Amino acid sequence: MAALVAEVTGGARPDRGGIAMEIPPRAENGNSVPLRIRVDSPMTAADHVRAIHVFSERNPRPRIAVFHLGAASGRAEIATRVRLAVGQRIAVLASLSGGRYRLAQAEVVVTSAACIDEGL
Repeated sequence: MAALVAEVTGGARPDRGGIAMEIPPRAENGNSVPLRIRVDSPMTAADHVRAIHVFSERNPRPRIAVFHLGAASGRAEIATRVRLAVGQRIAVLASLSGGRYRLAQAEVVVTSAACIDEGL
């Protein structure tokens, strides 16, 4: 995932903190895992979240989602469901105005996998 983060940040090192990520540490079914993301930001014209990127460590397609925001969004909060192939690390990268970035990660254990061919 470091390569994906570096691709988005242009090699800039993201700060840790300022992101609250709610995802269950154990998911019985990887087909629909709830995910809520909140980024601390005043969401003003001068200081706001431009995008929230969600990456997975072991999914066949590691770029799970990108949410584009702006000052008019009011708050930087996303709630969705994601598919996870197996137990893995999830990363959330927030792109902020002024070329700043924040990163948060969480581990999820998936007992019934999704996104993979179980016949292999």
